[in-house]
Amino acid sequence: MDTEIDAKTFWKAIGCRAIGVAIVTAKGADGPAGFLALSATHLAASPPMMMVSIGLTTSALGAVRQSNHFAINYVPKGADALVKEFGGQGSLKGADRFLPGAWGELKTGAPTLIDSVGVIDCQLDELIERHGTVIALGRVVAYSASMKEPLISFRGGYM
Repeated sequence: MDTEIDAKTFWKAIGCRAIGVAIVTAKGADGPAGFLALSATHLAASPPMMMVSIGLTTSALGAVRQSNHFAINYVPKGADALVKEFGGQGSLKGADRFLPGAWGELKTGAPTLIDSVGVIDCQLDELIERHGTVIALGRVVAYSASMKEPLISFRGGYM
């Protein structure tokens, strides 16, 4: 079968996988930055590595490059408003999304969501640019976990 898959069809196709909603964060020269992750997954267990896809036009990419770190913050159920803000649909922008008291940090200094399901804190290892996207590879240097239930993305909505 040699049919071309366009971007709209691609997003529909990968929407059938249920994934935990994540916000990726870094702390650059201009302060904290973050974005709603469309792709964040493990790469290897030894050494422990994660990878995150970042669009070239994503403003937080500069913070990841400057700081050489990123944190993957898994969002708990009921945090839809936070997801909206980091997905660019809210009224807050940039560092204003990092409300005092809601964020801490682990080892790298990347902002970490205190009320998260879990956080994976990574030291940047490599950036690979392909097709308008940067793949950030990071070595896991710290993590935290809670017993909260995750917010799940599935078929374009949240569960």
